[in-house]
Amino acid sequence: MKSIATLSLAIAAVSLTQPAYAQEAKATQEQLSQPVVIQYSRPNDQRGINVFETPKVAGATYDGFKIQWGAAFTQQFQSLAHSNTADSVPTAGPTNLVNKNRLKSIGSGFNNAVANLYLNAQLAKGIRVQLTSYLSSRHHNETWVKDGFVQIDESPIDVPFLNDLMKYTTLKVGHFQVNYGDMQFRRTDNGQAIYNPFVGNAIMDAFTTEIGAEAIFQRHGLLGVVAMSNGESRGRVDMPKERSHTLMAKAGFDKQLNSDLRVRLTGSYRAQPTAVSNILYAGDRAGSRYYMVLENSAATESAQPYSGNINPGFSYRSTSFVVNPFIKFRGLEFFGMAETATGRSAAETSERTVKQYMAEGLYRFAANDKFYVGARWNSVQGDLGAAAGSDVTVDRVNVGGGWFVTPTLMAKVELVKQSYSGFLRTDIRNGAKFAGLMMEGVVAF
Repeated sequence: MKSIATLSLAIAAVSLTQPAYAQEAKATQEQLSQPVVIQYSRPNDQRGINVFETPKVAGATYDGFKIQWGAAFTQQFQSLAHSNTADSVPTAGPTNLVNKNRLKSIGSGFNNAVANLYLNAQLAKGIRVQLTSYLSSRHHNETWVKDGFVQIDESPIDVPFLNDLMKYTTLKVGHFQVNYGDMQFRRTDNGQAIYNPFVGNAIMDAFTTEIGAEAIFQRHGLLGVVAMSNGESRGRVDMPKERSHTLMAKAGFDKQLNSDLRVRLTGSYRAQPTAVSNILYAGDRAGSRYYMVLENSAATESAQPYSGNINPGFSYRSTSFVVNPFIKFRGLEFFGMAETATGRSAAETSERTVKQYMAEGLYRFAANDKFYVGARWNSVQGDLGAAAGSDVTVDRVNVGGGWFVTPTLMAKVELVKQSYSGFLRTDIRNGAKFAGLMMEGVVAF
């Protein structure tokens, strides 16, 4: 009897310190996630949420060359309606019977699935290479490469000074996603939608991949980034007088102040003096998530891939600055954006300015943050040129939530409404709006 009583007390003590269901839940989480074998990398699954620059923590033991594959797949159900008040504008042609401002008829249904493929290789201790391919996307049905770069987090030369420097420094060289702003770490990247709590990205979506080099410094919560790129999405050496390098910088603070509170604040700057095709705000070659909204009757999914987005048209010269605050207190999260972009196209003689604002609030709850609800407000205001309007405003509101069925499988739903004001009557966006329901399923590992 004494032995039984002692055993009962021991079981009770274990139960009080860590209940059996908690132990089982923890084991399940580990079993359902792909093991991390590549150092200094961001997991593709739920563990990658709220990871910005890759941390200066190895995350995996180095024991030789390794390869790790990953993938991400996304499918949406869309039920949106749109309308506008633009004047009828006949298209050029022998009959002029087609109105280019007549909206395409859209209804409810499934959009085509999109997918990413990831290949990561550990070349040496603290040195890895990453290659991302889009297997399918709205803009391109065929497979093509998004990026490929080498990232160095530990010195390949065993010199004390370099070893100490690389404890806080990350070097990236190749063709990679430019580190301008923090929204790029929370946005949907074609098939990879698990980091984004909503379906759409920012209205003015600052995202592109360019060839260049980047240095990141992280120590005691302080963050600094300097980078230089070719300023365009592909490498070219012709037309040198029309091309110049792009300079980027970021500075900020990101620290877990205590077990409940994390605070991050960054400011990013990017300057592109001249370019043949500067596409910072049109670099998402996968296309937007709101299919065919405010497109005319002749539009197709692949030829008009940026439905609902605003491209300021700064193809020749641009200067952009953005501030991003992020606060996480227990299950509550706030993310914000205040951005100013100035530039022009090659055909324009003077520069224009466009501003963007965003405020996003989330509440994550249940074990392992399995569920969340939230809302996002996004607004773009400014001068889009003579053809569209010099004082336009585009506002979007998203309200929704999501469920992580497993760390690699999630479902989300949102109600979205976007409205346009200030556009000329000859622009298809005059008096325009779209609204409705979006549902999305994501697999990422």
